[in-house]
Amino acid sequence: MRSKRLSTVEEQTYAVVLDRGDEVVESLTEWAAENGIRAARLTGIGGFRQVTLGFFDPGTLDYRRIPVDRQTEVLSLIGDFAMAEDDVRPQLHAHVVVGLPDGTTRGGHLLSGEVWPTLEVLVTQSPRYLKRRHDPATGLALIDLD
Repeated sequence: MRSKRLSTVEEQTYAVVLDRGDEVVESLTEWAAENGIRAARLTGIGGFRQVTLGFFDPGTLDYRRIPVDRQTEVLSLIGDFAMAEDDVRPQLHAHVVVGLPDGTTRGGHLLSGEVWPTLEVLVTQSPRYLKRRHDPATGLALIDLD
């Protein structure tokens, strides 16, 4: 286990509301880059017209795509922003649980999603930033606390 104190001062929190038709990963990443977000945590609720979830397969070191091509409720969206290894753009890492009309759920890594009718996201910025580095064992960009 590793840890690092990220804040001893008040953090800034933003409300980011995505509109019908917005692509969630692209929109949030663009917003974070435009607003100088280098490290943050986020939560959200709302709805998707369609969403693609991912399940990381350690055998292939890639995400198995799980398309949900119907209207869903976003029951829980949680994640974080950290700087990519190139230190140019923040990288979103988020997981989502969506509800289907019959009350069942699907969940996984958020790969893409089309917002409908809205997605309300609270982003809390950390005064210190996190950086992701490529992990050769998994092929993933993982948070490096050093």
